[in-house]
Amino acid sequence: MLIYTEQEVKQYITLNLEAKMVIEDGFNKLVQGHVEMPPIMRIDIHDHNGEVDVKTAYVKGKEMFAIKVSSGFFDNPQIGLPSGNGFMMLLSAQTGIPQALFLDNGYLTEIRTAAAGAIAADYLARKDIHTVGVIGAGSQARFQLKALALVRDFKRVLVYARSDERARQYAEEMSGILGKEVKAAESAEQVVRSSGLVVTTTPATEPLVKAEWLHAGLHITAMGSDAEQKQELETRVLAAADKVVCDAKAQCAKLGELHHALDSGELKDVSQVIELGQLTSKELKGRDNDNQITVCDLTGTGVQDTAIALFAYQELQKHQTGVEIDNHHEFQKN
Repeated sequence: MLIYTEQEVKQYITLNLEAKMVIEDGFNKLVQGHVEMPPIMRIDIHDHNGEVDVKTAYVKGKEMFAIKVSSGFFDNPQIGLPSGNGFMMLLSAQTGIPQALFLDNGYLTEIRTAAAGAIAADYLARKDIHTVGVIGAGSQARFQLKALALVRDFKRVLVYARSDERARQYAEEMSGILGKEVKAAESAEQVVRSSGLVVTTTPATEPLVKAEWLHAGLHITAMGSDAEQKQELETRVLAAADKVVCDAKAQCAKLGELHHALDSGELKDVSQVIELGQLTSKELKGRDNDNQITVCDLTGTGVQDTAIALFAYQELQKHQTGVEIDNHHEFQKN
């Protein structure tokens, strides 16, 4: 078995168009019925404002599949630690024997989640976006903006976070990285009303985005709601949208923004909801015109984890990196 450190993974795997294509292919396979993907297993650690998710998927024809353990402990930033963490493991699809362990501290999850955001924007956002809005100022807020820059040439960014200080730090850091104007906004309302594309990246349990702020041509990617109690969008936002897209319908109906809209009765059923794979596979069209309001609900899927882990393994193999551990079974004859 090969063991890869976070440093090795970060050295050779970056958020780029190739990573986006790998995730896009995963969504294609999912919608085409070539994926075995069980529901997410989650444990809530309420005592410490934390949660741990276990996600997996087998893509038919692939030699290996991933099991991913991902944690979110949302008080961590107060003690100088990132809120997200975890690792991924690749197992042989033929024998079930572990082949590789990525001790990436959640980095591959950040990459595959941001890639999904870029895919959503590519199919659903207007081509000519002037202002991008970001709600939240954590690591995924940073990755989502870098991913957006791969598919849209926006001019400025507005960011809103509960902490003014974190929003200011984010603005300073991201303007340096992107070479664009990034400013801290005074409210979530200012962000939504002023932007052509908005990404929400928080673990909020009360809606941050209201339907009355929506305007023609707006696209929203909501990626924070991945547990039953989380919600970033008012349920009427989904009802008011011309197109509602999600990464996996069955999953979003239990965990995502979609689940709140269905529970509240704002959306009657999922028949009108589109899966992202239906767009990437060209089965359906994304945005039809510049006036449509579109929403994409991302809860994070096991197929993304298997896709990015296989991609990382192939790239790291080229560089002959990692530590090899002898993991052979010793069989005894009776």
